[in-house]
Amino acid sequence: MADAEPIEQFREEARSWLEENWIPSLKGRHNPMGMVDGPTDMSEDMVEWRRRLGERGFGTPTWPKPYGGAGLSSEEAAVLDEEMRKIGAYNPIGGLAVGMFAPTLMEFGTAEQKLKWLPPLSDGSTRGCQGYSEPGAGSDLASLQSFAEDKGDHYIVNGQKTWQSGGQWADFCFGLFRTDKSVKHDGITFLIIDMDSPGVETRPIQLISGKSPFCETFFTDVKVPKENRVGEEGKGWTIGKRLLQFERSGIGGGGARSLLRSLSDHAKNYVELDDKGEIADKALRREIIEYDMRARNFFTTVARAQAEAKAQGGPSASSSALKNIGAGLVQKRSELMVEIMGMNGYGWEGEGFTEEELAQTRDWLWHRAVTIYGGSDEVQNNILAKRVLGMRDHQ
Repeated sequence: MADAEPIEQFREEARSWLEENWIPSLKGRHNPMGMVDGPTDMSEDMVEWRRRLGERGFGTPTWPKPYGGAGLSSEEAAVLDEEMRKIGAYNPIGGLAVGMFAPTLMEFGTAEQKLKWLPPLSDGSTRGCQGYSEPGAGSDLASLQSFAEDKGDHYIVNGQKTWQSGGQWADFCFGLFRTDKSVKHDGITFLIIDMDSPGVETRPIQLISGKSPFCETFFTDVKVPKENRVGEEGKGWTIGKRLLQFERSGIGGGGARSLLRSLSDHAKNYVELDDKGEIADKALRREIIEYDMRARNFFTTVARAQAEAKAQGGPSASSSALKNIGAGLVQKRSELMVEIMGMNGYGWEGEGFTEEELAQTRDWLWHRAVTIYGGSDEVQNNILAKRVLGMRDHQ
């Protein structure tokens, strides 16, 4: 932990900067870069706020300054986040490329690749999508067949990816492609593909929630320069697995901060209260208390895991446990929200429902998938069994 005095000095610096640069009209309009719920907010105020954050490095506060960050310690970044929340400000720069691709590139990319791809992410100029799953390669990702044919100074890519989060709005795709059909894991290479390249076509996939946050992407004779290859040819599986650790850490940790928002305060708008102003339904009150205890315990564990990850240079296989627990809490929260709202929590359209209530119905459906995407619960349990507990398959 850093000394209290420098931290308080930084707090004053952050507070002063926010007072001068935060745009109050944006309060309540959080629309993160790279998220999967729709196109990025390109209003004049939001664009200006992203520009200011990027210019100061506060969009990616812990990144090194050469890559567009502010070079802050984790303690300083926590103070910045705290000061933002005090005034209703937020950081709209984030998403898949920032949380997953960027730390992977910092670890495996060349100096030229880092300077090319990271600064535009740090100020919200670009947005990336992940190219992993295919129609015949989901949980068994190493079975992927999208092929990158070596043509000297470039590859020609043909194939299909599916379940690409935000792919229809992305500027580039980072993903795994086969470069050798004679071997399985050692025939996979990590490539970055410009989504504006000739031969790239995206088709949105509509979900049961009514949203289309995912798409399937088709690559037809797409030219990819070799400088867009990360790491050595045939070593993409190692890089791809590392990226998945960052993804699971995000899903199970900082990506689930909404878990800590008060359910009790929300419930008091819908259910009967006793003479003390507490929730009268003792069973519901107990469920909310148990949920709150689990959520707070979970984030205490996340904080410890993040400190350990920082010390060892990145997340470990324990991120699989955090992913499973965090996903379960996300689903439990959605179920409790619907239970609290009663019939108002099951609205789909029409009069008699608020926008928040209609959104909650869709969120409840959307969150059914959180135990599947990013690697299903079963996949994470296998990882934990083999890499943490040291168990092996019985032949």
